[in-house]
Amino acid sequence: MVGQLATIRGLGVDTADMLVGELFFRDIPDGGLTGSPDESGRKRREKGLARAGNPRIRNAMIQLAWRFLYHQRDSELARWYRNRTQDGRAEIRKTMIIALDRKPLIAL
Repeated sequence: MVGQLATIRGLGVDTADMLVGELFFRDIPDGGLTGSPDESGRKRREKGLARAGNPRIRNAMIQLAWRFLYHQRDSELARWYRNRTQDGRAEIRKTMIIALDRKPLIAL
């Protein structure tokens, strides 16, 4: 499994090994990435990742998301990220990178 993951551009052997050991062979609900909902009245939105969950997985997936944007610029997910961060504000980029880091995890 590590070998298969390591063939993905932007995902190295060390990260693949950590993901297999920490994530794919354990029964962790939501993959160790816990959302932080914000509910007020009828409005409900996701604020990003909570500090709950496995910090190694959370940090690795955020790093993977940044590397993914660099190494796979023409992918569907990279276009999705660029479309939502066109205004260039750092706050939006940070929020959207958290949204982006869950998508490859779901795909994997």
